Amino acid sequence: MNEKQGFLATLKELRWDDHRYYHHSRINQALHLLSATSFVVAYVLFWSHPAVAVLLAWIVGMTSRQAGHFFFEPRDYDDVNAATHDHKEEIKVGYNLQRKVVLMSLWLVSPLVLFFDPTLFGLFSAPANFVGFLDNVAILWLAVGVGGLLFRTVQLFFIRDVQTGLAWAAKIVTDPFHDIMLYWKSPLHLLRGELIDPMHHVRDGHPAANDGEADDDEPVPSGSTS
Repeated sequence: MNEKQGFLATLKELRWDDHRYYHHSRINQALHLLSATSFVVAYVLFWSHPAVAVLLAWIVGMTSRQAGHFFFEPRDYDDVNAATHDHKEEIKVGYNLQRKVVLMSLWLVSPLVLFFDPTLFGLFSAPANFVGFLDNVAILWLAVGVGGLLFRTVQLFFIRDVQTGLAWAAKIVTDPFHDIMLYWKSPLHLLRGELIDPMHHVRDGHPAANDGEADDDEPVPSGSTS
């Protein structure tokens, strides 16, 4: 990554590398479309129903997104980018699969704490019913999500630079909108029986994933991994 490039160029490069390295599977792309849509709905709902928004974002948005990476994305040698899976994991700027295991484990385990102490050491009000319990779970999950974002952002300040950290944080927040533009055709490709994106736009050196739908027939001009 060029240290002298601007913020928007860094953001574009992060998006491009994320697409070309980690979204070969059409199923993964379709799950990202589902995830992105649910996150956009959650963004809107957050202002009126924050607990519902957080539960939607984690249960639908995050599980569908990470399921695509863990269960459907190929891990064999990447001929398109001439890279091994291990190499891609090593250079990934954001959460690679190992880091995602930690984050998702924290998410799954965190509600168990409320079973043993519903007030979380006095931080929450004791729930009067199951809805109250879900409200507390939502607050806890919001803390896990924001904490995971801030932790990696600040970490990148030190292991990379401040611009990379801020660009990565901006990418994560805006990914739902970008993913919809990028993968809205993925269900159509699946209906045609195409399980793997041939990524001709990557092979030809066209960073189409930065500005619109990365369609092999319609490369869009644009830009290390998220």
